[in-house]
Amino acid sequence: MMAFIDAHREDLGIEPICRELAIAPSSYHEHAVRLADPARRPARARRDDELKDEIKRVYDASSKLYGTRKVWHQMRREGIEVAKCTVERLMRAMGLAGIRRGKRTVTTISNPKAPCPLDKVNRAFRLSRPNALWVVDFTYVHTWAGFVYVAFVIDAYARRIVGWKVSTSATAGFVLDALEQAIHARRPGPEDGLIHHSDRGVQYLAMNYTQRLAEADLVPSVGSVGDSYDNALAETINGLYKAEVIWRQPSWPTVSAVEMATLRWVDWFNNHRLFGPIGYIPPAEAEANYYAALEIIDMAA
Repeated sequence: MMAFIDAHREDLGIEPICRELAIAPSSYHEHAVRLADPARRPARARRDDELKDEIKRVYDASSKLYGTRKVWHQMRREGIEVAKCTVERLMRAMGLAGIRRGKRTVTTISNPKAPCPLDKVNRAFRLSRPNALWVVDFTYVHTWAGFVYVAFVIDAYARRIVGWKVSTSATAGFVLDALEQAIHARRPGPEDGLIHHSDRGVQYLAMNYTQRLAEADLVPSVGSVGDSYDNALAETINGLYKAEVIWRQPSWPTVSAVEMATLRWVDWFNNHRLFGPIGYIPPAEAEANYYAALEIIDMAA
C-alpha cells in the first residue's frame, strides 16, 4: 500500500488516497520518515535486518544446503541468541530453504547362493565409541561418459566418513579401495572388535574382500535380503550425498568432476556439517569430544 501511495501521491494527493485505503495519513508520513532515517525504524525491524545478514551468511557457508533447524543450531553455536521460530519466519521471507532428499536408488545386486555372515548389528546404529561399527555401501552417478560409482565407509559412532572411492566400475576391487582407505586412516586392531556391516551386494561378499576383512581383524556382518533398514545408516549417507552434491547440478561431465566434488563434500561433511543424531555438531568434533573425555578420565584415574 505504501508503494502505491508513493507512486500516485503527486497526481491524487496523500490524504485522498489514504482515505480511500483506510490508512491514517500519519502512518504514511511515519513510514516516509523511517525510509529517510533507518534509525527511526522499530527495534524488531532493525533486529530482523541484522539476523537476516547472519542467516544468509550461515546458509551460504553451508553451500545453501541447511534448512531452518541447522541454520538455527549453527547460529547458536556461534553465540547468536535467536528463537527457532524467528529463523523460520525470516528464512521464509527471504525465500531460503534447505535441500531435500529424494527417493533412494537400489544398487544392491545379491547372490542368494553366496555364503553370508550373520547380521550382528540388528539396526542398532548408536554406538558408545568410535571404531566399534563401520557401515558400508555405494551408489551411482550419471555422467556424460556413463555411470560412475561412489563407495563410502562410515564410522557409526559420529557418522564420520572414514573411507570413500569413485570408480567407473562397480567391482569388488572398487569397494575394497574404499575399505583400504578406512583401514589406513583408522588403524583398527583386534582389541577394537570392529564390526563391518554391509548389505548382501556381491562386491562385499567377494572372496578378496572378505579375506581383507579377516586380515584387518574386522568382524563381518551382513543385513537381510531386500531390507534397506538393516543398513539404514549407510543409506542415509548415500541419500545426503545425492541430495547435497549430485542432484544440485543437472549433469556431470566426467569422473574427475564427480571425484573432486565428492572430495570437497566429504571434507565439509566430516569437519563442518551439523548432524542431528550426534547433537548438531560435526562428526570430527563429536569424535574429538569423545577422546578429550577419555583423557580427562585417564588423568583422574
